Amino acid sequence: MKYFLHFFLLISILSCAQGKQPILGETEFQKKMNADFKDASKSPLKDKDRKNFKELDFFKFDSTYVVTATLTRTPDEIPFKMKTTTERMPMYVKYGVVKFELKGKTHELNVYQSMELMNEEGFEDYLFLPFLDTTNGESTYGGGRYIECEQPKNGLMEIDFNTAYNPYCAYNEKYSCPIVPRENYLQVKVEAGVKAFEKH
Repeated sequence: MKYFLHFFLLISILSCAQGKQPILGETEFQKKMNADFKDASKSPLKDKDRKNFKELDFFKFDSTYVVTATLTRTPDEIPFKMKTTTERMPMYVKYGVVKFELKGKTHELNVYQSMELMNEEGFEDYLFLPFLDTTNGESTYGGGRYIECEQPKNGLMEIDFNTAYNPYCAYNEKYSCPIVPRENYLQVKVEAGVKAFEKH
């Protein structure tokens, strides 16, 4: 009798374990994104897309796309209203220009600071790096992608394109997303980060 009791207990435990699917992802960044997209309180997905959601489609992690950039500050920039996918016009200021090597070429991108976030606790050092590249509209979202960075202490910044993610409006048009400025276009394929999302 004890044997059968233990057997049924074991089956019950295994059933519970199988019911809870592990969070998928190759890196901590990918696992965190997949967990957030599964979570109804955080996910930008529409209910019908979230219902069968397992994981986002990522490029395989590639250390080639982790670059050290030199930041040149532009302290005299005037804050401006950044265009979005809706009528909302949030205030940003150009924080500086980052310069880095990728695939044998030197590239430059503008990096921005949100006038709203800079006054919020925990976001004082937050920098916004939106970019376009030659994968947009093919393997990645047509509107470009974003990377989050922190203000560097010594003028050098690590930029990890493996953490490039889509604007929320790529998943749901109800969101208002900053439109990537045209000057932040990279003439290179950035095959890193999140790929385009296929809606159901």
